Amino acid sequence: MISMLFLGQLGGLALEGGSLAIGFANITGYSVLSGLAMGMEPICGQAFGARRHGILGLTLQRTVLLLLCVSIPVALLWTYMKPILILCGQEEDIASAAHIFILYSLPDLLLQSFIHPLRIYLRTQSINFPLTFCAMLAIFLHFPINYLLVAVLHLGIKGVALASVCANLNLVIFLLTYTYFSGVHKLTGGFEITKECLREWGSLLALSVPSAISVCLEWWWYEIMIILCGLLSNPQATVASMGILIQTTSLIYIFPSSLSFGVSTRVGNELGANRPSYAKRAATVGIILSFILGSIACCFAVSVRHSWAKMFTSDADILKLTATVLPILGMCELGNCPQTTGCGVLRGSARPKIGANVNLGSFYVVGMPVAVGLAFCFGLDFKGLWLGLLSAQGTCVVLMLVVIKSTNWKLQAERALKLTGTSHNEVDGADGELLEMIKQNNKVQTTVAMDDDEKSCLVIDVREDLQLLD
Repeated sequence: MISMLFLGQLGGLALEGGSLAIGFANITGYSVLSGLAMGMEPICGQAFGARRHGILGLTLQRTVLLLLCVSIPVALLWTYMKPILILCGQEEDIASAAHIFILYSLPDLLLQSFIHPLRIYLRTQSINFPLTFCAMLAIFLHFPINYLLVAVLHLGIKGVALASVCANLNLVIFLLTYTYFSGVHKLTGGFEITKECLREWGSLLALSVPSAISVCLEWWWYEIMIILCGLLSNPQATVASMGILIQTTSLIYIFPSSLSFGVSTRVGNELGANRPSYAKRAATVGIILSFILGSIACCFAVSVRHSWAKMFTSDADILKLTATVLPILGMCELGNCPQTTGCGVLRGSARPKIGANVNLGSFYVVGMPVAVGLAFCFGLDFKGLWLGLLSAQGTCVVLMLVVIKSTNWKLQAERALKLTGTSHNEVDGADGELLEMIKQNNKVQTTVAMDDDEKSCLVIDVREDLQLLD
């Protein structure tokens, strides 16, 4: 969002080229890295619930190595962005501006290879406030860095790209600093590099690949729409407007994605601890909250439709297009928020293949034909593309709700035990051992009775208690 603000101040060409570059980067790089990293989420979440803490550190190391390896061919692809865009029919001046932006964004691939795994590593241990604080601090510094590079040093579109790299570099430093000095890594062995991280990649890859497919199918839809905008009647205005609208959805997406991450962590922890009824409850509450978020997002998009784009540009065509489509964007969020939360439920229960199939059917079997048909065959132009997205989101949320409704939670708990290499006896024994240790430290003076479905981990002085189990 901050990058788009500064690109808009540089003029129409910079905004269009930057929007196109961000779209290309999302399609070919960021979506792939983000999706692959999500493969570690069910492993870490369920391992933490089962108290197999060593698995978290190994999975963190393996995921970082995986993303670094994938970043190499992505970087090579980015260096040839300009001829690829021209081959796809984009105008040369827009392609040149986009190429400059993405070349100066290359270091971001290295940083993203650490950011995504570190976030998941901390989040699956319910370490949320430090994670949020680090992200907010990095965002807070992003604006002055942009101002320095763009307004003071006059680096133009290069400065906007470098500012994003600096912001992510700050975030990596903050996350590593917290992880090291807080002692979180001591329990999980996250910083203890061993040869073990080079072996047994099967379970990670089995989850990472379908997770990446699921994420890419959804991300690619938005970026393909940017490319299609270049083929409409007014390509410069539609590409720029699409960039603003996608940044708007990204801003709104913060809230359902945060809910999705929380639901995924809770579902994974509960399944790993062999508490299927608690996992079902977490999923149900998350879906209900997601519909509330969707309604709020819809109202927001409709209410700011005439003023929102003015923050980015003063171009009359861009302002008109954005105002026309924002209500449709709001309706899309009515489906996107529950769908995003549903994806969190599937991630927490280690079922990314189902999410990939749902996204494939919704966005490409239903949404894409509708979008292309309305935009190019029925003459609805830019609005037609967004109506296609609306049909995709509607289909997606219906399918996601059907999948979650039919979930056998006891079966998912059994799968979690297999994924973490834990038996029922180990889970029961760990519960008893934890309670005994807490009692010995004068923290619990009463006997706690638990049935098979309500084995609970008492979180009393969490950090100290977890260290006792090491």
